[in-house]
Amino acid sequence: MDHSRAPVLDALAAYHRQGQTPFTPPGHKQGRGADPRVRDVLGDAVFCNDVLATSGLDDRKSSAGVLARAQQLMADAVRAEHTFFSTCGSSLSVKAAMLSVAGPHEKLIVGRDAHKSVISGLVVAGIVPVWVDPQWDAERHLAHPPSADAFRAALAAHPDARGALVTAPTPYGTCSDLSGIVQVCHEHGVPLVVDEAWGAHLPFHPDLPTWAMDAGADVCVTSVHKMGSGLEQGSVFQLQGDLVQPEVLKQREDLLGTTSPNVLIYAALDGWRRQMVEHGRRLFDDALALAHKTRARIDAIDGLRVHGRDDFCGPGLASDMDPLQVIVDVSALGTTGYAVADWIREHHQVNLHLCDHRRSSAQLTHADDQHTADTLVAALTDAAQHAETLRPARTVEIPGPAALRLEQVMLPRDAFFGRTEQVPWKQAIGHVSAEMLTPYPPGIPATLPGERLTEDVLRYLRSGVEGGMVIPDAADTDVTTIRVSTESP
Repeated sequence: MDHSRAPVLDALAAYHRQGQTPFTPPGHKQGRGADPRVRDVLGDAVFCNDVLATSGLDDRKSSAGVLARAQQLMADAVRAEHTFFSTCGSSLSVKAAMLSVAGPHEKLIVGRDAHKSVISGLVVAGIVPVWVDPQWDAERHLAHPPSADAFRAALAAHPDARGALVTAPTPYGTCSDLSGIVQVCHEHGVPLVVDEAWGAHLPFHPDLPTWAMDAGADVCVTSVHKMGSGLEQGSVFQLQGDLVQPEVLKQREDLLGTTSPNVLIYAALDGWRRQMVEHGRRLFDDALALAHKTRARIDAIDGLRVHGRDDFCGPGLASDMDPLQVIVDVSALGTTGYAVADWIREHHQVNLHLCDHRRSSAQLTHADDQHTADTLVAALTDAAQHAETLRPARTVEIPGPAALRLEQVMLPRDAFFGRTEQVPWKQAIGHVSAEMLTPYPPGIPATLPGERLTEDVLRYLRSGVEGGMVIPDAADTDVTTIRVSTESP
């Protein structure tokens, strides 16, 4: 296929050359109606290229096949059979993927380290989750993706499950044995969905972890805006094999997605594919070399430890890791990742990625260069030198893995939509949660609707908030009160 072409971008260029006059949405009409103060900030190009997908970018019947050709090119670029673009982020794409595998009251094997968007899919669809526990690093208080053996055991215990879902890479950059999990699923004749939101770059360099389609996964969801050059909300889901029908996946996306897709997001997805096919190997050669040097420089800072394969990979841990996720343990400074991230933002205008009770992280991509790496290293060096100002750190009371794992006693949908009440957190002990309580980032819920709450987990969340944790999806973001079900499980 001719990867020098970018059908969406080419159609936008043609639209402007033809001087078309729209009597359709969007109502700003190429920016003519936009407030000049808005245009001063956003720029005229945003409005000029914000056109309708049909009767704009393409005709009313989509007979030029602009989007279809762009999706075909993406599929070819990443070695998939089918690709679908989404302008609603992978939060929607993963729901569409789940619904293409399982329906209401049907079972889906799911890693318990799933993102909150997966849990939302369970709530919306009424799917019955069969949880698979992550692999827990007790020394570092960190969860890695579940093993293939864990999926094998779950499928043996639940032969009526319609499929499985695993998250890899995690926001910490750790990866599961996808080939092993695919083999297990296919032995049982069911598809594997991979939430690979953090893996847009994986198909384009051999020194990165194996990407889901190459491992044999059936459906893969990818956020191009996370590690690629897509605009925020730019997502794709890829499909191969015959266990999930493409028309079913497309219908599920159509059920959930917007009828007003943003052409700007389509265009960025289209351009990213062309960029990667033409220049991806060189760009990630440079990015990986920069990451290697940057990781070494940060690891040399007194009090900081950059986690590598020796820490994260091995028996009972992750199968692989993405070196572009620079995970920095700051616990030797006597403070928390929350405090370090906040201090660096205030004093250096540097925004770190995820943070927890003992780590902060920096996400490197093909867009970084020596200047941005130097900025990061300087900020972390200064933070380490000012560690005394970040002490004493509030203690986050983290229970062990067994105590963190709550019992699912109601369907997530039933608990979420059923009758509820808001009670003080201590009174919530023993009750069934009716909401997600999600430290964010990374966005993995500590409690789900339908799980029975324990004192250990609630103390973890309360102490976490006091120590700097953010829980944005709680009805009470301070977690002084909890929304619980008033219905008997």
